[in-house]
Amino acid sequence: MAHSRMSSLARRSARSSRRNSVAAVVAALALTGSLAACSSSSDDGGPAASSGDKGFPVKVATKFGEIEVDKKPQRVVALGWGDAETALALGVQPVGASDWLAFGGEGVGPWAKGLYNKSPEKIGTLEPEFEKIASLKPDLILDTKSSGDQKRYDTLSKIAPTVGVPKGGDQYLTNWETQTKMVADALGLHEKGAELIAKTGKKFKDATAKHPEFKGKTVTAGSLTSVGYGAYVKGSGRVDFLERLGLKNNPAVDAKAGKSFSVEVSRESLDMLDADLMVMAPIGVEASKIKNDPLYKEIPAVKAGHDIVFDPKSDLSTAFATDSVLSVSYALDKVVPEFAATLK
Repeated sequence: MAHSRMSSLARRSARSSRRNSVAAVVAALALTGSLAACSSSSDDGGPAASSGDKGFPVKVATKFGEIEVDKKPQRVVALGWGDAETALALGVQPVGASDWLAFGGEGVGPWAKGLYNKSPEKIGTLEPEFEKIASLKPDLILDTKSSGDQKRYDTLSKIAPTVGVPKGGDQYLTNWETQTKMVADALGLHEKGAELIAKTGKKFKDATAKHPEFKGKTVTAGSLTSVGYGAYVKGSGRVDFLERLGLKNNPAVDAKAGKSFSVEVSRESLDMLDADLMVMAPIGVEASKIKNDPLYKEIPAVKAGHDIVFDPKSDLSTAFATDSVLSVSYALDKVVPEFAATLK
């Protein structure tokens, strides 16, 4: 997810060239009848779902207005963080998907292993390859958990009906429950989505009942990247997961919240991370960078042994970060016992 260091002029030129190229591809596909109006079938990835349009058209409410899907999608491209896993949980196999956490392979975590019959085409994350998306001839694009950028949506919607972020979902602030509902509704699988949500919700309730000691305890979900420390705010996936367990997000962090899913924390202000429980994720750096930091070790919660520093390569870290209907279920089994042990 590293950003290019092009000059502003070069960046504008590249973007202009890319837009022109996208427009050309879209126009060419439209002329051959290959875009969203076309329903194609299977040999290059299989239909996204069974044929038949019972229950269609369907409408999905998004930040960009109500999106209508006329027919049961046959070729789905899943771009948002966790969208591919959500589609797979519903029995639908995207023909193209983004790999936000660089899992490699099929681009999903171990909780979704074996759900593809054929690997999808990989699509970029922050700057998706619009030409590649158009060449896949999708009849539905899922982008329910992304930046919520208007230009991104406008470009995608010229290729196929696009289910973007919900209202208030900008900057990846779409939780697994809303994501599941939106994806299920767009695929004409409302009842199956409701079943998945209910099943996962019960699992949260069971975990909360098993761990009454979580209730009301403060928690910080933090990170360290090559740029510095940060902490996640209320509404982000990690915090949503923690608060569903009865924990309360660090008020000092939420007081600094802006429009992003996280806030920066300077080294001079590391005490702001202090809470009854601290859950830290190294991103692009080794866990030792946090554990061996003298200032970090001075935080009261760390001194008391009430912090967890995930191994960045572990399934625990990625399950906690992904926040899809499949990954949260996996995290409830694997991560919650770690929280309980740390709070003792």
